[in-house]
Amino acid sequence: MRLVSFLHSDGPRLGVRLGDVLVDLAVTDPGLPRDMAALLAGGEAAMAAVGRAVEAAPGEAHRRFSSVRLLPPVPRPGKIVCVGLNYVDHAVEIDPRHLPDHPTSFARLASTLVAHNEPLLRPAVSSKLDFEGEMAVIIGKPGRCIPKALALGHVGGYALFNEGSVRDYQFRTSQWFLGKNFDATGAFGPELCTPDELPPGGKGLFLATRVNGRVMQEATTSDMLFDVAALIAALSEAMALAPGDVIVTGTPSGVGFAQQPPYFLKPGDVCEIALEGYGVLRNPVADAPAP
Repeated sequence: MRLVSFLHSDGPRLGVRLGDVLVDLAVTDPGLPRDMAALLAGGEAAMAAVGRAVEAAPGEAHRRFSSVRLLPPVPRPGKIVCVGLNYVDHAVEIDPRHLPDHPTSFARLASTLVAHNEPLLRPAVSSKLDFEGEMAVIIGKPGRCIPKALALGHVGGYALFNEGSVRDYQFRTSQWFLGKNFDATGAFGPELCTPDELPPGGKGLFLATRVNGRVMQEATTSDMLFDVAALIAALSEAMALAPGDVIVTGTPSGVGFAQQPPYFLKPGDVCEIALEGYGVLRNPVADAPAP
């Protein structure tokens, strides 16, 4: 199932995408949640109700998918935890002397998020906005200290993430937080794909980043140092994971600042992240408004 958050005149709504048809769940079953995290918290019963709503949807619940304004699949996640240096080739291009023994994690704020087709904003204070194409995991079942063997049962779905990074601010100190949290630099979407549509843990899928049609990054998700189950297990040792929380699982080699010569995103560029079996997250690039 492909679940979508979108903007309606009366506020955010949820829908199910069937090709270029979007079934508006608020029309076909007004009792369903209008928030993705709340829907995920409803578990299997809520998903079954969505399936029945789609089957019974009247004509007036059908919209053209390409005509709606999308929101990030989870517009305001309680947590966004990103993982750095999680592909062998990318870890080597950053520091060839050392591969991490444990996941390198950092937080990202919801204020950084933009949806599919919305512009990534290059900040006024820097020209070094870089791309990072990544698979995102959306938690569906809550848990703490989750065993690795049970971790995939806590996945509610998958999406794509362009973890835009302002490199000069990222590397000002040993802590990456500032350069990873400029407003409107993190593209997330276009939809939540339920786990039954992809291999367990999203393993073995081809992941690529294109800028203006040119392939900049490509790898398979099997190249992760720490797979989805390992990430959920490790993170849940420290924090309770809740429905709607997002884990951004890391990027392959080929990021702009490591290329020769370096390539940074500029206004007019179009950046696409593609995942086999899932689809494409596409965003133009624009300059942020002057402060």
